[in-house]
Amino acid sequence: MSTNLEDLEKETATNARNRPPLTKTGKVLLGITGASFFAVTAVATPFLLPALRKVCLPYVPATTQQVENVMKLLSGKSGRLADLGSGDGRIVIEAARMGFKADGIELNPWLVWYSRLRSLFQGTAYSTRFYTRNLWKFDLSGYDHIVVFGVDTMMEQLRGKLAKEIGADCRVIACRFPFPSCEPQTERGSGLDTVWLYTKPCLSRCKDVKD
Repeated sequence: MSTNLEDLEKETATNARNRPPLTKTGKVLLGITGASFFAVTAVATPFLLPALRKVCLPYVPATTQQVENVMKLLSGKSGRLADLGSGDGRIVIEAARMGFKADGIELNPWLVWYSRLRSLFQGTAYSTRFYTRNLWKFDLSGYDHIVVFGVDTMMEQLRGKLAKEIGADCRVIACRFPFPSCEPQTERGSGLDTVWLYTKPCLSRCKDVKD
């Protein structure tokens, strides 16, 4: 057995000595491959980390019809607006075009920077702000309108937070998933593009808010 191991070690050493050295092109390609791996990891990590949380907000861009439905419910209104899970910033930017002071709350820093650049290029940077924040720790008390792109597993918990923090006249627009056991004031659209409008009384009349 020891003889076999010695032979294997000698063969390995011989192969290593006989292996031709990397060419300059080979070194460049190796460097590019390594850099690409780390770049992809750096970009993908902020997208994947939310999936490891108990309640996450996956990035699914709003459809054109969803945006239109939200804007219809905001028509004729004004004030400060917050978009929870703002993604690429399209709701915030459209709201700014309608005259709102609009903020986007997003956990993914890459999407926040993208939204800032997009808002700048579209001429709405003066009316928009984008924050890299955890929505559960973000104070919502100063807003007149709140748009939510959530997932079904978080809606009841979020309802409790909103019912505690928002002002008496604040209006909440839920997209994709309504608040369970709550009767909306009105709704627009159909299917996945449906959006629901709630007021504080609507949210407070549901199940008791848990402390």
